[in-house]
Amino acid sequence: MALEHVRVIDGTGAAPREDQTIVIDHGRIAAVGPAATIAPSAGARALDLTGRTVIPGLVGMHEHLFYPSGGGIPIYSEDAFSFPRLYLASGVTAARTTGSLEPYTDLNMKRLIDSGRMPGPKLYITGPYLEGRGAFTPQMHELTGPDDASRTVEYWSAEGVTSFKAYMNITRAELKAAIDAAHRHGIKVTGHLCSIGFREAAALGIDNIEHGLLVDTEFHPGKQPDVCPPQSATRAEMERLDISSAPVQEMISGLVQHHVAVTSTLAVFEAFDGNRPPLEARFLDALTPEASVSYLTARARARSGASSYAMADLKKELEFERAFVKAGGLLVSGADPTGNGGALAGFADQRNLELLVEGGFTPVEAIRIATANGAKLLGEQDRFGTIAEGKTADLVVIDGNPAAHISDIRKIRYVFKDGAGYDPAKLLDSVRGSVPLH
Repeated sequence: MALEHVRVIDGTGAAPREDQTIVIDHGRIAAVGPAATIAPSAGARALDLTGRTVIPGLVGMHEHLFYPSGGGIPIYSEDAFSFPRLYLASGVTAARTTGSLEPYTDLNMKRLIDSGRMPGPKLYITGPYLEGRGAFTPQMHELTGPDDASRTVEYWSAEGVTSFKAYMNITRAELKAAIDAAHRHGIKVTGHLCSIGFREAAALGIDNIEHGLLVDTEFHPGKQPDVCPPQSATRAEMERLDISSAPVQEMISGLVQHHVAVTSTLAVFEAFDGNRPPLEARFLDALTPEASVSYLTARARARSGASSYAMADLKKELEFERAFVKAGGLLVSGADPTGNGGALAGFADQRNLELLVEGGFTPVEAIRIATANGAKLLGEQDRFGTIAEGKTADLVVIDGNPAAHISDIRKIRYVFKDGAGYDPAKLLDSVRGSVPLH
C-alpha cells in the first residue's frame, strides 16, 4: 500500500515534511520520501491523502484495561473488550498497562491481540501493583515485606509480564527488593510513589516515575520514612513549591543522572477541574448510561469548587515537565483512565498532546514525547516510534495538520498497526455504550 502526498511528522522532533509518500509492504515501511521520487511497486494499492498528515502510532506509557465502576468502595471493572478498541481507534498502537488489577486477564488479552483474534494495540503488560499496607482498593495485594516483594516479581516475571509498578505505600526495603529482582530479569520498574521520594527511588534504582512532581512527597516538611503523608497537605504545599529552587532542581538533576524517565499523565489531572476537558459526544457515547451519570455527577461536583486546585496543579506539573526535559530527561506520556472517569482510554492519550502544547511544548515536541520517547523507554526504538524505512508500519493518518493545530490529533482517518489498516469510526461504533461493562 502507498500513502501518497501526505505530510509526515516522523516522531524524531524534526520539522514536518510535505508531499511525501510512505510505502507499506508486509507490515513494514518499505520506503518513505518525496512523492515525486517514491514509486510504489506494481500492484500496490495507492491512497491519495493530499492535505492529510501521518504520524507514528502513539505509544501509551500509562494505560490500563480497567475503569472506575462507581459504588461504595473503589472497584475497577476490567474493560477487556472496549479498551483495546478505544486505544487503537485513538491512534495508540502500543500500550504499557502500567499496573494491573487482573494480570492474567491482561496477559491473555495480549495473547488474543497478538494472535489476531481481536483488534488492539501491542500490549506490554505490567504486573500486579507492588503496594504496601494501606491499599485503597481491595483488588490490590498488600506486600508483607521485602521477601514478598521479591516473590511477587519472580512469579509474575515467569508468567510473562514485562514491567512492574510500585505504588503509594510501598517501603524502601520492599521497593529495593522488587527492583533488584526485576533487574535480574532485565525488567524495568516504575512507580506512582508517595511513601518514597523521587530522589530516594532514583538511588534505589527505579527506572521510571509516574505522574511527575504532583506525587513527589519529599518536599513535605513532616515527611516520615516509608509513610505516605495526607495528599491534602502535600497538595497545598505543591502550589507554593518553586520549580527553580535548588531542592527541586537537585531532584530533577538526580533523575536525569540516574536515567529515570517520567510519565506525563496530564489528562487525568485536568479531569478534576470540572470545566475541562471539553465534553465530547464520542466520550459519552462510549459509556453506559450509568457510567455517564456517574462521571457527569463527579464533574458537576468538581465545578462547585471542591476540586478548584486542579488547574493550579496542572500548571505546576507542566512547569516541572518542561524543566525536566530541558535538563535532558526522558518524558513519555499516558492516559491513566482512572480518577473520576474523565480520562478515557485513547481519548486521554490524544488530550495529553493538546495539554503538552498548551503548557509550552511545540506540537512536534509533543508528538515525539507520545511516540519515539515511549518506544525508547520500552526498548523498542528500533522497531517503532518513528517513521523510517524498515520500521514496523505503525502509523496514524490525520485529517488536518497537528503541527499547526494540535487539536487535529482527534481527527483520525486511518490507523495502521503492523501494516494492517483500521477504521476508527467502526472501532468506536463497536464499543458504543459498553464502558465499563465490557
